[in-house]
Amino acid sequence: MTSTGLTSTVARLRAQVERVQGRRLDAPVLPVHPALAALLPGGGLQPGAAYSLPRSTSLLLALLALPTQSGSWCGVVGMPRLGAEAAEALGVDLSRLVLVPDPGARWLAVTATVAEVLPVVAVRPSGRAPDGEVARLAARLRDRGAVLLVQGPWPQAEAALEVGEPVWEGVGRGHGYLAGREVTLTASSRRWPRPRRARVMLPDAAGHVSATPEQARPVQPVRPVDVETRSVYPLEARAVG
Repeated sequence: MTSTGLTSTVARLRAQVERVQGRRLDAPVLPVHPALAALLPGGGLQPGAAYSLPRSTSLLLALLALPTQSGSWCGVVGMPRLGAEAAEALGVDLSRLVLVPDPGARWLAVTATVAEVLPVVAVRPSGRAPDGEVARLAARLRDRGAVLLVQGPWPQAEAALEVGEPVWEGVGRGHGYLAGREVTLTASSRRWPRPRRARVMLPDAAGHVSATPEQARPVQPVRPVDVETRSVYPLEARAVG
């Protein structure tokens, strides 16, 4: 095969894959904090993809921080206790955050509607989603180029993250103030032969996410354990700003 023929074949295959996936293979990812980037395929949040997260408010907010700072609107569905203080402390731009605290039994339909207009949607499911509805939502995400962050298992997730091995700082022998929490983040993806792990501060003494000296490396998954350090307050379903 000539070089021209090979180039044509590659271009045709690329177009077919992009048509199936609903997004360009070289489409830019939404940015995340450098401490989290190595845990995600492509180093960020892929447009059209879904991610499975533990029920960790701090991890979710850390993932939303840079997208909002870079100008992307984010929606949060089904998390009535998520509050502005915790979100702002972890770097979320509240002027680009929309909250729908209680979508009721139609949480999946609400999530799909929000994904029509916002590039990033986070949801805590309140029940099992029918396979057909999940497939339709996946098609909508690909069509709109939206990112879905799910607190819980999710079919065909681009990556699944877990939080474990927490170590608190600032506590003496039965007394003292909590100054930070070091955790292990483990990410599994069908794109990798083995999971990846990174040790991070979530949050650090300043209330932000930051890397520790330990670098990300492939390991076996660990059981997720997560304890939040900040109080969060209920907010009404509205854009916060």
